[in-house]
Amino acid sequence: MSDIQTAVIGVGHLGKFHAEKFFQLQNSTLAAVADKDFEKAQAVAATTDCTPVADYRELLGEVDAVSIVVPTDLHFEVAQDFLRHKSHVLVEKPMTDSLEQAEALIALAHKHDRVLQVGHLERFNPAIAALEEELGEARFIECHRLAPYKPRGTEVNVVLDLMIHDIDIILDIVKSDVERIDARGTPVLSEDIDIANARIAFKNGCVANVTASRVSTATDRKMRIFQNDAYLSVDFQKRELAIYRKGKQEMYPGVPNIDVQKISCDEYDALLAEVQSFLDCIANGGQPKVSGQDGKRALQTAISISEQLN
Repeated sequence: MSDIQTAVIGVGHLGKFHAEKFFQLQNSTLAAVADKDFEKAQAVAATTDCTPVADYRELLGEVDAVSIVVPTDLHFEVAQDFLRHKSHVLVEKPMTDSLEQAEALIALAHKHDRVLQVGHLERFNPAIAALEEELGEARFIECHRLAPYKPRGTEVNVVLDLMIHDIDIILDIVKSDVERIDARGTPVLSEDIDIANARIAFKNGCVANVTASRVSTATDRKMRIFQNDAYLSVDFQKRELAIYRKGKQEMYPGVPNIDVQKISCDEYDALLAEVQSFLDCIANGGQPKVSGQDGKRALQTAISISEQLN
């Protein structure tokens, strides 16, 4: 498929950027954008040379692929409609409201042989690509994802809003089943949980300590991974990786010195890479970097954490 007819459903703060990427990429022809706020759809359509619609159902069966950027409680309904009409689907995280809904979307994508990709954007951060080249067997992981309060995204708690990014990455790194979760959290500014901490123990012995807050004074997105031969520190915001390994010299008798290597990644458009990867999977029949199964696993862990917070 050299010319993929695409559409974006929901062109609020994030959706309008999805529309820009689909408009920009050569193997995509952005046919339409949809939003129940028709004026918003018109404004985005005017800058991306496509057709605005208020009701996404007008596009069912009319486009090859869609990006779904509506509120989480609408993900399942919209994604289900497009998969049933044999469109490929990129759905924002969290994938759905429930595991049953996630399983239904995976089954529909399989039935109609369509790509189902989940929008865990951090997987396309170049610091993650650099990290993957250095990974051994992780034994302990520590994450902090902190952000100032914004009303956008508060239809879900902080676990499903922010922590799920790190949950997805951790599950991809550890590749072991979760054995036990201990979690605590509290509301601060919204009526739902705004700050939370979870200790996730895996069957292979790895432990992850994960903190997420949307009531912090500054933004901080860091992950630290300890393995037998190294300590790896990732700064997602700065796109930096620091690698600390045992050196060949001695710092004290019998104690090796520490060699430090720092990798700074160039400026990078992760959303553009995510959308391009989605289109490439459609064109070449490949598997998405973040599949429906990946989205379901992250959702399952996030729900398990959330259940301990309520």
